[in-house]
Amino acid sequence: MPATLRDQVPSALDTASDLTLADRAADGDVRAFEVIVRRYGPLMRVYASRVLGSNDEMDDVVQESFITAWQQLSTLEDGGAVKSWLMRIVSRKSIDRLRARRHHANIDLTEPTAPEHQSPHRLAEAESQTEALSRVLAELPEDQRRCWTLRELADYSYGEIAEELELPVSTVRGLLARARKTLLREMEEWR
Repeated sequence: MPATLRDQVPSALDTASDLTLADRAADGDVRAFEVIVRRYGPLMRVYASRVLGSNDEMDDVVQESFITAWQQLSTLEDGGAVKSWLMRIVSRKSIDRLRARRHHANIDLTEPTAPEHQSPHRLAEAESQTEALSRVLAELPEDQRRCWTLRELADYSYGEIAEELELPVSTVRGLLARARKTLLREMEEWR
């Protein structure tokens, strides 16, 4: 069969469940892992882009996430939860990338004064605010943090969050309300 026809014929793996794909990939089946990459790569790219604030590093973060996933696939206890597991990995990798960013300017090439919105005190304030938000998010109960992250960063609907976390929509609404209330209270000084 010519390669072009073979590529057009869907394989049984393309319709396999996440559990089947994860189990096969954990046993070393590269084709099963390729299906996982095709299935969740676009979502991971969008998520990384939103967390990083740009597309510049998005592909690197997603690639690093898939490398980590491949290496740690045997540690995944529930293969049916591969999507949320991958999203946790890309989330950590994206946040690590944000933390690693350091803006170093060549002093010989810099302007003597920066625009007000880029002044050192404004940048320090923005960085402090980001760190404060990260601390508050880290202190939220895991379900609240996951709901807030999926809603605010990944732009999931309530229904999608409920499906992803296997919770009723009413519970998702309550978790989001509590997370937002905590964030508003804890971030009051930054308003």
